[in-house]
Amino acid sequence: MESPSPRCPICLDEGFRVEEGIGGASRAVPCECARSRGPGSLIESARIPPRFERCSFESYHAFSHRQRLAKQEIERFAREYPVQEYGMLLMGPPGVGKTHLAVALMNHLIHEKGVGCLFIDFQDLLKEIQNSYNAASDLTEMALLQPVFSCEVLVLDDLGARKPSAWVADTLSHVINTRYNQMRTTILTTNYQDDPPGKEEATLSEKISDRMRSRLHEMCRTIEITGDDYRKKVHKSRTDFFSQR
Repeated sequence: MESPSPRCPICLDEGFRVEEGIGGASRAVPCECARSRGPGSLIESARIPPRFERCSFESYHAFSHRQRLAKQEIERFAREYPVQEYGMLLMGPPGVGKTHLAVALMNHLIHEKGVGCLFIDFQDLLKEIQNSYNAASDLTEMALLQPVFSCEVLVLDDLGARKPSAWVADTLSHVINTRYNQMRTTILTTNYQDDPPGKEEATLSEKISDRMRSRLHEMCRTIEITGDDYRKKVHKSRTDFFSQR
């Protein structure tokens, strides 16, 4: 059975087209057909977890100076997209809103610019790939990775959370290098820092290798976000409320 012909002859339904950028370098930009598909289908294919579906810039609570700066920088990125020729690495401790801001960016790009986005939890991706090695699985590793490679904007959440191993490093390298070579925009979040406050804490380089950290320096702007753990604030306020009743 022949595959159906693509609806868009320009981008072949990939959602992006290639144009010549500054200095003659080619880069991927949104195709005009993306808007015609409507935000509904783009949201459905974005795979945003239900907990984060309603994340927006307006609903983000910036308690610290760093959080306010991060929000401003990411909002500017969203407004100017696809002018920038880099992605972003959101780095900071748990609970400061890295995933919230990443998904807020996705929602803005989908609803305001018709950009195809994909949310992937790195740990979940690794589990899905491992499951594909099972003989009973209908999916192959390449089938799982193809959307990760080809989506216009990828949010790769919780980088470094999985215990480092040669296989994990190879998988991450495959994803990052493929998107780097194809000039796709990649947004990453991680709880690990380059210079953590505690000497016993692992650095991001120790979790993903010096080589991968160097590549991320090339393809992403690092945004450090610090502040109090929002989840702890919510838990404390709930505890205080019920203890006073």
